[in-house]
Amino acid sequence: MKQQISTDKAPKADSILSQAVISGGLIFVSGQVHNTLDGKLVEGFPKEKLAQAMQNISEVLAAAGATLDSVVKVTIYVTDMAMMPQINEEYPKYFHQPLPAREAVCVKELPLGASLEISAIATIQS
Repeated sequence: MKQQISTDKAPKADSILSQAVISGGLIFVSGQVHNTLDGKLVEGFPKEKLAQAMQNISEVLAAAGATLDSVVKVTIYVTDMAMMPQINEEYPKYFHQPLPAREAVCVKELPLGASLEISAIATIQS
């Protein structure tokens, strides 16, 4: 059985997906781009975009009773791999050791015209 997670503290999910789903002791957070609650994309350097996406993920995890410390797997999607050095510099600041397993994927386009999207899998905290 799965449980849908939703919060008003992160940008609303499109009607075709959930912000997150809990199943099998895991929290699956849908991809979060660098948009604010009002739907505007954060512009600027990759670190600012990363900060907004991570804030969105944190809020969704909080609605599920978890934190970034619960994250075991992250997938980062970018439209330009030139963003990765700055992301790699900032990314570890969001987690404690051991860092989650991670992959980075370069794609042609992302939703809403974003240049960064992050999805996460976390464990349920007991």
